[in-house]
Amino acid sequence: MEKLKSKAERLLEQVQKAEKGNFILYLGATAGVGKTYAMLSKGRQLQQSGIDVVIGYLEAHGRVETESLAEGLEITPTKKIRYGGAEFSEVDIDAILKRDPEVVLIDELAHTNTQGSKYEKRYQDVLEILSHGIDVIATMNIQHIESLNDIVYSLTNVRVVETVPDSILERVDSFRLIDTPPDELIERLKNGKIYPQNRVESALNNFFTEQNISKLRELTLRKAALKVSDELNEYSVAKRDG
Repeated sequence: MEKLKSKAERLLEQVQKAEKGNFILYLGATAGVGKTYAMLSKGRQLQQSGIDVVIGYLEAHGRVETESLAEGLEITPTKKIRYGGAEFSEVDIDAILKRDPEVVLIDELAHTNTQGSKYEKRYQDVLEILSHGIDVIATMNIQHIESLNDIVYSLTNVRVVETVPDSILERVDSFRLIDTPPDELIERLKNGKIYPQNRVESALNNFFTEQNISKLRELTLRKAALKVSDELNEYSVAKRDG
């Protein structure tokens, strides 16, 4: 008996069959490399060139430089969901579809939505938005790719819980690799530009060691190189067959 397809797989098929938006993913080795900053910079650049751009979800983590880049960009209201006595903000798909921009910026693709949301994961929100022909620019770190989960654990001894299936990467039209050297990233961390000061020491002693950052950086570069190689192969085949 054929295994029933998951909700995510069915949604992915619908997106692939429909008139789809362009999907750009800003990929980095770790938090703090500048993915959100780069995404917002691109959004402002598109806006200045006359493209209708909105922010669908932004997680600035209190970084002043990042927050300042969002000024002047329209932010669609997030959906407020109460769970466990607290209120959480999630991507409001309906609000974005009603607004119908040309491009929407969505942070933290691997995020797990609050219980009571339409979908379990944010990447599923993105798939629905893409299926309506809206372009999406999103951000994610390399350790959230499902097939790399065991590799990341073996490299860093940290098990990443939030992951996205590799099939989503196949849907990505273009990767933008956001890279920061390990020593510069650690300096940013020490200066409180990535996490609040009360989290800095713990981060330096655990995930944010220079060795871990270097290994994740190498993994990210390899993944991006494979994607570029695949795109070149597809281009060569299309050119030959065209």
